Amino acid sequence: MTGTLINMAAVLAGSGVGLLLKTKLPKRIILTVFQGLGLFTLFLGFVMAMKTGSYMILVFSLVLGGIIGEILNIEKFTEKQAEFIKKRIKIGGDKFSEGMLTAFLLFCMGSMTILGALEEGMKGDSTLLITKSVMDGFSSVALASAFGIGVAFSVIPMLIFQGGLTILAMYFGEFIDKSIIAELTATGGILLIGLGINILDIKKIKVFNLFPALIIVVILAWINFEFQLNL
Repeated sequence: MTGTLINMAAVLAGSGVGLLLKTKLPKRIILTVFQGLGLFTLFLGFVMAMKTGSYMILVFSLVLGGIIGEILNIEKFTEKQAEFIKKRIKIGGDKFSEGMLTAFLLFCMGSMTILGALEEGMKGDSTLLITKSVMDGFSSVALASAFGIGVAFSVIPMLIFQGGLTILAMYFGEFIDKSIIAELTATGGILLIGLGINILDIKKIKVFNLFPALIIVVILAWINFEFQLNL
């Protein structure tokens, strides 16, 4: 968990710098930064989505994940929790939950996150996650200057997701094939595309309600891997 803890510290430090810049920069500059981040999110999402090796797995994961997400209404639950946190800390703008989600997806959905967590869990090597921490620290400066304090709170889902992957890798790392990593990365890319569309105000997409797809894709990719292995 050392790599994840360092990663969280880097994001918190970068967010602090970004929040200071936010108070100094004119609104027109913040708006331009915001739009630039939206375009970059779209670009990164498309790059990640192309890593899929099976469009069927990707589609079924999104469909089944979306159905589960709508039944559970994760979007509404998350918004309520974000409002609760905002009231408790008595700070945070109207982009609090969007900032937290954007930062979490950008920091945790890439191959570097998954491979880094696997290396730390299986080999005890935190090098990749520490390298990623430096990148995330600088990225969080730009994100926090546009979205506000919600970016700092992305360390909570980061701890759960990235730390959880590290713990899983300690016990089940040998069963995780590269094809599973590729499908998880591709699904995360689709979510980033939806997020980029939201950031640019093109259309409102309930990205939170698609989150179960990240679990479904791992299950489907593992089943497909086992099937191919037994052929």
